[in-house]
Amino acid sequence: MLVTLIAHTNDPEKTVAAAARLCYSDAHIATLLDGMTPEKTAAFLQKLSDVGHASPIEHASFTFGIEGVSRTFLAQVTRHRIASFSVQSQRYVRLEDFHYVIPPEIDAIPEAKARFIQAMDADAAKYLDLVKTLEEAHTKTLMEQGLPEKEARARAGKKANEDARFVLPNACETKMVMTMNCRSLLNFFNLRCCNRAQWEIRAVADEMLRLVYPLAPHIFAGAGPRCLCGPCPEGRMCCGAQQAVREKYAALKQEVQQNG
Repeated sequence: MLVTLIAHTNDPEKTVAAAARLCYSDAHIATLLDGMTPEKTAAFLQKLSDVGHASPIEHASFTFGIEGVSRTFLAQVTRHRIASFSVQSQRYVRLEDFHYVIPPEIDAIPEAKARFIQAMDADAAKYLDLVKTLEEAHTKTLMEQGLPEKEARARAGKKANEDARFVLPNACETKMVMTMNCRSLLNFFNLRCCNRAQWEIRAVADEMLRLVYPLAPHIFAGAGPRCLCGPCPEGRMCCGAQQAVREKYAALKQEVQQNG
């Protein structure tokens, strides 16, 4: 798994503070950023937090490159609908070199790992065999319809990829570019940094938090699972480790601050 911050709003906290300032003063757009010192920026952000005014933080966004994750992860992350996703297509990209994600619980048990790898190797072989079978059949049909062989084979290849991908497993590796605004990110961290979140999306969420926190420490001061700022909302499903979770995210933010 690799998470990279590839773009973000320039000076995100100042941008958010300027939007908040417009809400609470008679400032003009042309002078909105005038005198917006770090101290005033922090004060505006604290005011937003105190009154629960979240809409101004939507004006800052972050774009991540994420790779080495599974299609299982993709199914989960795209449930966060206030976000933008660009995902490597299995329709246009043929997986000649098949990569997959091994869950840690499987990786830790030699017998389970061996069986998992055996299953992945079999899936890869079936996928490539199916691609070849479909491509040959489609090429023949298209040539019978009058297309030159080169053009027929190019079209047939895309058609073959489209249907052959149905045999690929959830473990199949994918990559994407994802953009979220700060409000959506805070919600994402609330849900996906939780101990009850699936291990892969939790690992990605933790790494995203490491990347954004130094750029907007006031906005993300309370970022993390919901138990950081109150009781666990999971009820009987609670992991029972709230104190350990709080210590984990306090240490994460402290480490990020120290490393600059």
